[in-house]
Amino acid sequence: NPEEVFVMATFELPDLSKDKVNIGVHNGNLTVSGGVSESSKKEEPLYVIQERRPGRFSRSIKLLDGTDPKEVNLSIEDGVLAVTFPRSSPGIGPQGIAIN
Repeated sequence: NPEEVFVMATFELPDLSKDKVNIGVHNGNLTVSGGVSESSKKEEPLYVIQERRPGRFSRSIKLLDGTDPKEVNLSIEDGVLAVTFPRSSPGIGPQGIAIN
């Protein structure tokens, strides 16, 4: 919505606590990455089945030109990471060029 002041992106991170998620800004991109490790164990009288499924993920979004990384707000609730940042930073916006 062009009238909104902030941009919001959400990432679904089921069963991940915030200490298992890495977030950084580099070259105008915000990157969310982390690792998951699932394991299951089934014990029967004659055998035991144990499985481990490790995995890593990484997702990046381009921040708007002029976005200060300090203006990016993050919150995680019920396995959903919400990222919000201003649509444009004060003092940075379209600029005209005079014709000589």
